[in-house]
Amino acid sequence: MNPTPQTAHAASRVLCVALNPAIDQTVEITHLRVGSVNRATRAQQDAGGKGVNVASCLADYGVPTAVVALLGAENPALFESLFASKGVVNRSIYLDGATRINIKLVEPAGQETTDINLPGPYLDSVQITGRIAQILDLIGELSGSLQWLVLSGSLPPGWPVDTYAILIHHARSLGVRTLLDTSGAPFGEALKAGPDIVKPNRDELAAHLGRPLHDSVDTLSAAHDLLAAHAGLGKVVVSMGSEGAILISRDAAVLAQPLKVAASSSVGAGDAMVAGLIAAELQALPLAETAQLATAFAAGKLSRLGPHLPVPSEVQALARQVVISALG
Repeated sequence: MNPTPQTAHAASRVLCVALNPAIDQTVEITHLRVGSVNRATRAQQDAGGKGVNVASCLADYGVPTAVVALLGAENPALFESLFASKGVVNRSIYLDGATRINIKLVEPAGQETTDINLPGPYLDSVQITGRIAQILDLIGELSGSLQWLVLSGSLPPGWPVDTYAILIHHARSLGVRTLLDTSGAPFGEALKAGPDIVKPNRDELAAHLGRPLHDSVDTLSAAHDLLAAHAGLGKVVVSMGSEGAILISRDAAVLAQPLKVAASSSVGAGDAMVAGLIAAELQALPLAETAQLATAFAAGKLSRLGPHLPVPSEVQALARQVVISALG
């Protein structure tokens, strides 16, 4: 028997879509030696996947959030426990089989993470069409209070490349704004549907535009090109790792310097930044303050294993430390 999802609360302001969730099995190793026996210093399992991470971080900040994840009915307990503990409304779709497992080998000293991602449940084309219809219905059901739809991560194998575009079109028709964080062909298709915000990293943006982006000057130019090419797009946010992040809107552009924090794991830092962008939009913050809050979310996540943030007051204190530079 499939588990029964929670009933949605009418006050959910954000719906996070997690089509490709995973159980993140994080293993800390002093130094990874390929082909040898490695002794772990610690290990933990967390409900993960980009959309799940975003929902978890938003909930930590006090934002009323719902999530629709495709969960294997054989092993949903970690996800259900996370959602229940944080007050995330669980509208997940339960599939036959098990949710995939992602193994993350973390070397803290070098701040390096090696990922081994396993496959998840298989759906045929008829089943996929049915699941997309369920998500469209859910967006309509929640649209009375819903302000943002967050589409994060890769599509599962076999899903149509325009899946995110379909969801964006539907959300726009209902007056719900959208943030897109994906890559490759799904990113290109979804851009045509007019998301409000996109958050590629520099490599993903370079791949989409078909040209190398060597530095922040190239990246700023590329972000402007993306904004100019898509009339419905309101903001482009490009994360650049240790070089920070560039945020541009129709009338401003800023560079946010990263904060230096003791990092437990880099896993999910980009997802935390997405959550910070949504939190800032809900507060109608100007671009510079949006950049500060999004960077603080990412920094707060770096200090923790799993999809968790410090308490909101600590995140806000981090935000005040973020250095912002105006760009031409």
